[in-house]
Amino acid sequence: MPSADEIHQYLHGAWRMMLGKADGLKELDLSVDGFWNSFFAIVVALPALVVNWVTIADSYGELAINFNDRFAIFIRLAVIDLAAWLVPLAGLAAIAPTVRLADRFVHYVVASNWTTAIIAWLMVPPAALLLVMPDETDLAWFLSMVIFIASQIFVWRMTKVAIGKGAAVAGAVYAGMLAGSIVILIALQWLLGLT
Repeated sequence: MPSADEIHQYLHGAWRMMLGKADGLKELDLSVDGFWNSFFAIVVALPALVVNWVTIADSYGELAINFNDRFAIFIRLAVIDLAAWLVPLAGLAAIAPTVRLADRFVHYVVASNWTTAIIAWLMVPPAALLLVMPDETDLAWFLSMVIFIASQIFVWRMTKVAIGKGAAVAGAVYAGMLAGSIVILIALQWLLGLT
């Protein structure tokens, strides 16, 4: 488990990469331990994710009449989001040697994990708004869309720095990972009855 100072350093490095700054990569631990420690970003993101899951579970109306129903939806949302985070990385691991990305796979995974933690926190304001002002759905939706679009720009920049093989290769990785996440989100929402 990384220390608080290390977590701060990794988040700062990921943020620099999200701004398109290649020097951010130097702040990440790209060793084997750093690779596995980067999954601690899930723990860093967890409080922010919980706020989102609670907000969404509360929005299910007649499907979430009592606490047990809302908790069941909450758990399904957690499974969906964590799968959408981790399964595309596993898919990339499977094809990285074939598509000549094996030398940058660790760079991408470490940067992606810490970036995803930052983005989880960026998505808190719309969810928090709905928790305290449930009728402000239009404003929350607008904020969510603005943050989502900005986050995709950040992810694209991080991907370009992490992959380090030019815009075309970074674009392909970015598009593939985004498409993989969306497919997993849609498929699991359907399988778990959260359409």
